[in-house]
Amino acid sequence: MNVSFTKKQEDYIAEQIKSGDFQNASEVVRDALRLHEVYRHRIIEELKAEIEKGWNNNSSRSVKDIIESKKK
Repeated sequence: MNVSFTKKQEDYIAEQIKSGDFQNASEVVRDALRLHEVYRHRIIEELKAEIEKGWNNNSSRSVKDIIESKKK
């Protein structure tokens, strides 16, 4: 598998390796993917909870409010 990175991303990966926290670029990318998975799972669970509140008429927030809060 080949993956392309921007210069900024390459610099970040190099900094992480230089810091000693990671041995190579693959470790950095794997860690980033693990964090991304956790983040996505959390966001999806929060959205499901908000939808459930809406179905139960327990939310005073509009769909637009909920979406805007997730963009931050």
